[in-house]
Amino acid sequence: MGKDDDIRNGEVYDENSIRALKGLEAVRVRPGMYIGSTDTRGLHHLVYEVVDNSIDEVMAGFATRIDVTVNVDGSVTVADDGRGIPVGIVPEEGKSGLEVCLTDLHAGGKFDQNAYKVSGGLHGVGVSVVNALSTWLIATVKRDGHIHRQSYHTGIPDGPVEVIGDAHDTGTTITFLPDPTMFETVDFDFGTLQNRFRNQAFLNTKVTINFEDKRTEKKETYHYEGGVSEFVRYLNRAKTPIHPDPITVNGTYSEKDPEGKERDVLVDIAMQYTDGYNESVDAFVNTVSTPDGGTHLTGFRTALTKILNDYGKENNLLKDITLEGPDTREGLTAVISIKMADPQFESQTKEKLGSSIAQTAVMGIMGQKFREYLDEHPQVAQVIVKKCMSAYEGRMAAKKARDATRRKSLLESTSLPGKLADCSEKDPAKCEIFIVEGESAGGSAKMGRDRTFQAILPIRGKILNVEKTRQDKLLDHEEIKNLTVAIGGGIGKDFDITKARYHKVVIMTDADVDGAHIATLLLTLFYRQMRPLVDNGYVYLAMPPLYGVFKGKNKPKYCWTDQQLAKLVEEAGGQDKVNISRYKGLGEMNPQQLWETTMDPEQRYMKQVKVADAIMADQLFSTLMGEDVEPRREFIIEHSNEVENLDV
Repeated sequence: MGKDDDIRNGEVYDENSIRALKGLEAVRVRPGMYIGSTDTRGLHHLVYEVVDNSIDEVMAGFATRIDVTVNVDGSVTVADDGRGIPVGIVPEEGKSGLEVCLTDLHAGGKFDQNAYKVSGGLHGVGVSVVNALSTWLIATVKRDGHIHRQSYHTGIPDGPVEVIGDAHDTGTTITFLPDPTMFETVDFDFGTLQNRFRNQAFLNTKVTINFEDKRTEKKETYHYEGGVSEFVRYLNRAKTPIHPDPITVNGTYSEKDPEGKERDVLVDIAMQYTDGYNESVDAFVNTVSTPDGGTHLTGFRTALTKILNDYGKENNLLKDITLEGPDTREGLTAVISIKMADPQFESQTKEKLGSSIAQTAVMGIMGQKFREYLDEHPQVAQVIVKKCMSAYEGRMAAKKARDATRRKSLLESTSLPGKLADCSEKDPAKCEIFIVEGESAGGSAKMGRDRTFQAILPIRGKILNVEKTRQDKLLDHEEIKNLTVAIGGGIGKDFDITKARYHKVVIMTDADVDGAHIATLLLTLFYRQMRPLVDNGYVYLAMPPLYGVFKGKNKPKYCWTDQQLAKLVEEAGGQDKVNISRYKGLGEMNPQQLWETTMDPEQRYMKQVKVADAIMADQLFSTLMGEDVEPRREFIIEHSNEVENLDV
C-alpha cells in the first residue's frame, strides 16, 4: 500500500503523525495509574487497548476485520487488516514510528488531529502500556509492500525493526504475554473478552471480530448489521418488551470550537421498554463503555424525562402528576453510543465522560428525534407513558411504605430486627454481618462468632425474587425488611453506602442446591436494590468446607474439594487411618468448627463478589431470575458441563 492510500477525508497517517511524550518506565512503577488496577480488570485492559487501536482503524474506514486469539501459553494475538502502524523514521525521535508507538508514552496518531477523527484508544498510551507490562511482545506490520517485525521484553526493544518479507496487503499483528510480576493473575477469562468484543461489534456495523481461545478450542465470530437496535434486542432477549421494536434516535451535532473549527458529535441511540422494573442503560464513547456514565448519559436522562412529561401533559395522559427520572426509566433498556474527536474523561481509564458538548449533542438530538417518534407512533407513546405512570405510582407507594417504616422505628425502643445478634464494634469498616440460612446454623454462628466485630442475621427460607418484584412490594416482605434495617443504608435508588453498618456482608449458606438458590436470591437483592454494596466490594460468599478429616487426637483438617480430600487421605496413609465427616449443612458443624472453617479471619475462605462488567451482570440476573423461561433453559444447556453441585 502506498502513502496515497493512507489518505482519506484529509487524514494522513504516517510517521509524521506520531508525537511522543516519554516515560514508559513509570508504567511498571505505577501500573494502576494507566490501566486502573493490577487485578483481573487491569489484565483484560491490556487486550482492550490493543483491540481498541484496531477498532480505531475500523472507525476511520481502513479496516473491516479483527482476529483475537488467546494462545495456549497465555499470550494474546490481535491482528487487523488496517493500514499498519507507520514504520518510517519519526524525525524528532530518530527511530521507527513503530518503535515510538510501542516504547514511548502518549505516542500515537490519536494525538495528531490529522490521523483519526474519533478514537477509542486510551489517550494514545494503549499499546505502549501493554508493551511495558508484558514479559515479551512481538509486533508485525504489513505496510509499504513489506512485512516489518520488532520484538520487545518488558518494553525494551530487542533490536531495530526488521524487514522479514514481502506483503501484498496491510495490517498490524501484536502478540504479547502479560508479565506475571505485574498482575495478581494472568489468566484471561473467555466470557469477559467475549462480552467486550460482542459489544464492539454491535457498535461498529462494518467490523467482523473473530475470537478464538486455543486453551479451550472455543471460537466465536461477531458481526451485526443492525447496530445499536440489534444490540438492544440482544440485551432484551431474556425480557418481555412492551412495544415490538426498539426506538432509534440518531443524528450529528455540530458546533465551532473557540478557534472556529467545526466539532462533530455522532449520536446513535436505541431504546425499548420492558415489563420489568430495572433500568439497563449503557453508554459508550467511540465504542468504549463508560460504566460510570458521564455527560452523554446525563443528556439522555434529562431529555427523556422532559420529553415524556411534555408529551404526556400535552396529550392529557399525565393529568396533574410530574414524572421524575426514575419513573421514565423503569424497565428501560437503552444503548447510547456517541463518536467524537478528543473526548475528555474524568479518569485515565475512561470510566466517565466529562465533555460538555456530548450532553448538548445528546439532549438536542433526543429532543428532536424522540419527540418526533412519539408524535408519529401514538399507540407506542401511550404504552410508554402508561408504564411511566405505573412506575410513578409504585414509587409513591414505596415512599409511603418507607415513611411508615421510619415512623414505626422511631416509636420502637430499637429499630434493629429482633433476630439480629449485633456486634459491639461501632466502626462499620471493622464490622461484618453474616447472613445465615436457618435458625440451626444461626445458633451455631452466634455461639461461634467473635461478637466484638461479627454480627449474625438468620433468615428463614428463601426470600422474594426481587427480579420479578416492584420495590413497594419488597418492603412488605419480612426477611427483606430485616435485611434492609440490619445492613443500613436503605434500599433501591435511595441506598446510601455511607450509612451501611458493615463493610463486609457475608452470605453463608449450605453447600447444596437450596443453599445456592438462597445465595442467588440474596445476590439479586444486593445487585438490584443495594448495588453500591457490590460495586464497593462489601459483599462476600462464605465457603464452608465439604469435609472434615479427623486423625486421632490431632486437630481436624478441612477440605473444600474432592481433590483436596484425596490428597489429604493419601498423606495420612489411606482412608482407614482417618475419619471423614461430610458436611451437608452448616447446622452439622458445632460452633467451634464453624468458627475455625468459615468465620475466623485468619483461616476462613471467602469469595468477594465483584462485577467486572455491568452489562454482563445485568444479562445474567435477567436470564437466571427473570420471568422468561427459554433464555434460562438455553443458559442451563450451554453451561451444563460446568455443574459442581447437584442434588440427586
